Amino acid sequence: MSVRTNILAATAAGLIALGMLSTVSAASAEVSVRAPAPLVDPAGPAATQTALFAGGCFWGVQGVYQRVKGVRSAVSGYAGGARATADYDSVSSGTTGHAEAVRITYDPRVVSYGTLLRIYFSVVADPTQLNAQGPDHGTQYRSAIMPTTPAQAQVAQAYLAQLRKSGLWQRPIVTRIEPMKGFFPAEAYHQDYLVRNPGSSYIRINDLPKVQALQHHYPALTRAQPVLVRG
Repeated sequence: MSVRTNILAATAAGLIALGMLSTVSAASAEVSVRAPAPLVDPAGPAATQTALFAGGCFWGVQGVYQRVKGVRSAVSGYAGGARATADYDSVSSGTTGHAEAVRITYDPRVVSYGTLLRIYFSVVADPTQLNAQGPDHGTQYRSAIMPTTPAQAQVAQAYLAQLRKSGLWQRPIVTRIEPMKGFFPAEAYHQDYLVRNPGSSYIRINDLPKVQALQHHYPALTRAQPVLVRG
C-alpha cells in the first residue's frame, strides 16, 4: 500500500483525528471542536436510502459508518470517475476523477441523512484539508459529499452553509458537494479492512480513534457489532 506507508509522519494528524474536527492556531495548538446538529435534519420515508461520502481513505470512513445504528451496509468503493478506471491501482494515480468513497444504505426511520452528515463532519473527515486527509494526499482523498437525491442535496447545502457560519474552523471549509456519477465497489481486500486489521499501524493511528470518538460522542447511535460486507 504505497500511498499509506509513511505512517510515522502521520502520527500527529492521526492522533488529532480523535474523532473530532480540529483546527490549528498560529501557535500550532490543537483545538478540537464538535460539529453542531444540522438545522435541516428531516427523517426520510420508511424505505431504505443511500448516502455517498468521500473523506480520505475509505477504510476509516467505512469503519465508522459500519457501527452506526440504522446503517444496513457500508461499502468501500470509487466514485466520480469512469467504470474503466475504478480499480485501486488506477485510482491511486490521482488522475481518474475518482475519490475513495463509501456507499451507505440506511434506514431513515433510525438515522437521518442530516445525522449521517453530522457524524461525517465531527468524526470522519477534516473539512479544511484540500485533496488530502491525514497522511494521504491526492484528489482521490478529497472530502466530498455526493447526494443521491434532491432532498439530500438540499440538506447538504444547508448544513455546509451552517457550518461555514459557525466559526468552528480557523481555515476555510473545502468539502465539496459533487454530483452523483455512479459508484463502483472496491476490491474485496478493501472491504471491512478496519474490522479485519485492527492491529495495522495505519488503522491504529488514523482510523481507530475515529471509531472511539463515535462511541464517545454518539453512544446512543453506536451499535455493538459492525455490519459487515463480507459476513
